Amino acid sequence: MVDSFDIIIFGGTGDLSIRKLLPALYRCELEEKLPEGSRILLSTRGDRAGQTCIDKIYQGLKSHLEDNEFDSKVWKKLCQRLSPIALDLTVLNEQWDEFSDFLNQQPQRTRIYYMAIPPNLYGNTCAKLSEQGLVNANSRVVLEKPIGYDLASARDINAQVADYFTENNIYRIDHYLGKETVQNLLALRLTNVIFEQLWDSKSIDHVQITLSETVGLEGRASFYDQAGALRDMVQNHLLQLLCFIAMDPPNKMNADSIRTEKIKVMEALRPIRGEDVNRHTVRGQYVAGSLDELSVPGYLDELGKPGSQTETYVAIRAHIDNWRWAGVPFYLRTGKRLQERFAEIVIQFKSVSHEVYDASAGPLEANRLVIRLQPDECIQLSLMTKALHKSDMKLKPVSLSLDFADTYENFTPDAYKRLLLDVAEGNPTLFAHRDEVEQAWTWLNPMLDAWATSGIKPEGYAAGSWGPQAADDMLASEGREWFVE
Repeated sequence: MVDSFDIIIFGGTGDLSIRKLLPALYRCELEEKLPEGSRILLSTRGDRAGQTCIDKIYQGLKSHLEDNEFDSKVWKKLCQRLSPIALDLTVLNEQWDEFSDFLNQQPQRTRIYYMAIPPNLYGNTCAKLSEQGLVNANSRVVLEKPIGYDLASARDINAQVADYFTENNIYRIDHYLGKETVQNLLALRLTNVIFEQLWDSKSIDHVQITLSETVGLEGRASFYDQAGALRDMVQNHLLQLLCFIAMDPPNKMNADSIRTEKIKVMEALRPIRGEDVNRHTVRGQYVAGSLDELSVPGYLDELGKPGSQTETYVAIRAHIDNWRWAGVPFYLRTGKRLQERFAEIVIQFKSVSHEVYDASAGPLEANRLVIRLQPDECIQLSLMTKALHKSDMKLKPVSLSLDFADTYENFTPDAYKRLLLDVAEGNPTLFAHRDEVEQAWTWLNPMLDAWATSGIKPEGYAAGSWGPQAADDMLASEGREWFVE
């Protein structure tokens, strides 16, 4: 159990806080992982403080927790920790003095400042904390993605925050890294000799990483139209997952060793510049279609801004130029308003070098490892076997499946819960280092520049489909296809 701490959520009644952070803290309370005396301060606008804030949190928990998960006794305990604080983040005033007095009631305890606010406010908010004397060796700051909108802005934000917090006390959060299945990916790789020996270009044909969403803008229109799918999802989630798949085994399972190997992967990514951008990337924008037999509007209609060229879908063919992955393409894709919601990693192995059965036994399918991150966390390994219900020799692919919900009782995954507790413990293993963020932008910036200057609009795709035809064509040109169960 960690020592008592204060967590201060700037943007305490915003979408992220209501949907993710407060349900995660509720689960910490439920599992008795919040130390006695720990406090949760919610920075809000003046008109959202007090009982109005508490009522909104109550309704949010009722909406966003799993069925039958809400317990009035747990809520009562959590509610006693909550303190809404009206705070203007743009100017120092008496509100900041009241805020300082409240925190300084317990000056020795760990303080976690969670920036659930736009990235352009990170630096100024840290400066005000420093001016109020609220930053010390026990202070930690959590930065939400995306860190900036390009390499220059990322460097600027990182530099501003670094003026007040040391790198060891800066936690750049990517909630995908807190998912149990992502952490299990390393355990799968590094503790099983059958995968340890096969995890390179000699055995693997290609890798697919998919983050598919069915939702549209969800009230994030202003932010999303400035960001787009590449900034919102590729720069952080997809590239972090790629690093966990592709990195060499670290010397030790600690933050420094893991970060070293992840940065090596980033540095080995083959640049995609100029004309190569059109060959190795696809961007799309959803138009009107149907999902679950319901008609849904296109992006421009939902946005209410005709002419926007913001991409809602991205597919990238990436290569890692090192000894382990030479010649192995990594296909990354993410999009909104796609046919299904899921996140998964597919490791497609090569076919056997010599087929000993003749054609009458049926076609062979190469082995495939599928790691489903959401919504149903599981690991599946496809193998070829004899079809036991046939008297003659017929081959059939079957799956060995590990379903975490079936294997582990009371398994309620919550990545934010895990990561918030890691911050409280001072464990940075599952957080991004400044160098990782800037290296990711270094790789992606040329794509953004090429899209901005090409004059080519994103390819339209119907809501409820699997995205632009060009993304299918990119794989088909190499005799491959996207995996869909």
